[in-house]
Amino acid sequence: MNVVTLTSDFGRLDYFAGVIKGSILSHGMPVIFADITHDIENYNIVQASYIVKNSYASFPKGSIHLISVNIFYKKNPRFLAIKHNGHYFIGPDNGVFSLMFGDEINQIYNLNNNSNESKLEVREIYSKAVGHILHGNEFHEIGIPVNEILERISILPITGKDQIRGSVIHIDNYKNVVLNINRKLFERIGQKRAFELYFKRYDPINKISQNYADVPIGEVLCLFNSAGLLEIAVNLDKAATLFGLEVDEAIQIDFFNRDN
Repeated sequence: MNVVTLTSDFGRLDYFAGVIKGSILSHGMPVIFADITHDIENYNIVQASYIVKNSYASFPKGSIHLISVNIFYKKNPRFLAIKHNGHYFIGPDNGVFSLMFGDEINQIYNLNNNSNESKLEVREIYSKAVGHILHGNEFHEIGIPVNEILERISILPITGKDQIRGSVIHIDNYKNVVLNINRKLFERIGQKRAFELYFKRYDPINKISQNYADVPIGEVLCLFNSAGLLEIAVNLDKAATLFGLEVDEAIQIDFFNRDN
């Protein structure tokens, strides 16, 4: 099964995604295309990394994931092919891969390292790399090995014995507010204690819900989403809009014993 996914900031009004798909098909291999999304905010590699990181594993092993976001991040951009966890990833070396995988990846190749290929259009770089993989060629022959990639460091929560200070990393289509706090960190610091989650000047949230409908319509809640990250939401409404929350906004969680 030759699955190729696409994630981009192209939007849906232009022909760019179609050009890439057509170029790939011109290599003569049957392909199943899956559009993860073309609605990434322009140049937003943080959003792209969040979307792809939390979706790629749902596809069959051996799938190829194209990321085309902020591709002209410098005058002569570099494009990479990566193999990780049984999947292939192709995209610009603009920091998106470091946000997705940190230093976990070790099979990285430069797709436009010589003078001939450096002038290829993006569609040719992508389609040539996809064709190389789909035709069963050795992956290590796809390009020149790379030891280092451009690093973009994720903002990590600050923790203390009784506190986590985190931030908003993503606002989804429903205007739910995703935080950079995962369940493992929450439970390690919380130790099953009571808590209060503070944001802006609003009353704190003090309960983890299992479902958006755990609270009445219009009430605020927090829960761990399918990516395992803590999320602020409002049942059948838009938390980010109602509370004026934006990406990089700070939040704070205080833990305490109930008898204090």
